[in-house]
Amino acid sequence: MSDVAVSAQSITKIFGSADGGLRALDDVSVDIRTNEFFTLLGPSGCGKTTLLRMIAGFETPTSGSIILDGSDITTEPPFRRPVNTVFQSYALFPHLTVAGNVGFGLEMRGKQKKEIDAAVAEVLALVRMEQMAERYPSQLSGGQQQRVALARALAPRPSVLLLDEPLSALDLKLRKQMQIELKRMQMETGITFIFVTHDQEEALTMSDRIAVMSAGRILQIGAPREIYNAPTDRFVADFIGESNFLPAEVAGPGAVKLGDGKSAPAVTPDSLGAGARVTVAVRPEQIDLCAEAEGLLAGTIAELVYFGTDMHAHIELGDGTTLVARVTARSDTGLEKGGRTGIRFAPGALRVVEETA
Repeated sequence: MSDVAVSAQSITKIFGSADGGLRALDDVSVDIRTNEFFTLLGPSGCGKTTLLRMIAGFETPTSGSIILDGSDITTEPPFRRPVNTVFQSYALFPHLTVAGNVGFGLEMRGKQKKEIDAAVAEVLALVRMEQMAERYPSQLSGGQQQRVALARALAPRPSVLLLDEPLSALDLKLRKQMQIELKRMQMETGITFIFVTHDQEEALTMSDRIAVMSAGRILQIGAPREIYNAPTDRFVADFIGESNFLPAEVAGPGAVKLGDGKSAPAVTPDSLGAGARVTVAVRPEQIDLCAEAEGLLAGTIAELVYFGTDMHAHIELGDGTTLVARVTARSDTGLEKGGRTGIRFAPGALRVVEETA
């Protein structure tokens, strides 16, 4: 078996005329591995759901191809693809029991009753709904209905399971529980999951790899830790978690000159020479506050925002830039609004994410 489950090759999708239509996908290529939990992440309108629908067969590319398990399925209808989809709406049949809903797809495939019963029992146990087999959808909570929808999609044992923001209708606590459950199910079944979301926390929690999308393009693909700690683009740094952005100038390999003229270590692209004007990103938790005289930079604390486990200190620098530093509740002694503070950066914290004019 190939280690690539799904390969999207130079996919472009234009809705409307080629000249003035909406370019939903713009030359997108990505390989999704077998048995991987892969997430398409981005804001509304970025093309993530369009790409998912291409894999499902609900949309046809304007150009490019979709390869599944080594076979070109670009023009294959949805019912001929070994792929199932879980949508935002549960779409359960109200007149069928839980067991009836889960077994419906297998019945349509002409499976024998004994085989259907065994498969239904297996997937209901997987989603921990075996005690609810004879209930109807109206007798279930939203979270339970979501589990039934997942069981129905998993019952035929598809090669790939597509999930189009399936947790968006759940409340926060239940959504967090289902994030863990989804990852467990993926690991236990070994099925490739392709998950679409605009929620960064969902993506970071569940994914083996993430593709961050914007305006019909994939900007970066990587493991959650890589995407968070080493963004290669300003959009990625801004969309995933929180980031501060500072104007700077490349001083040389591995160093930048900040707005006040002080040099600081930074991750810089090899393509940028000394003197290039850039923007550097730094995460709030990678900023250390210290005595003013000991800092690489210094500023005035304009605001302190308390979050319980930590506090955000909003610091105004001399050039008018504001930095946000995350300070743990145990280490905020001495901080007060209007006070002066020094600023240091953790090793590797500063990263060039954009070249500016």
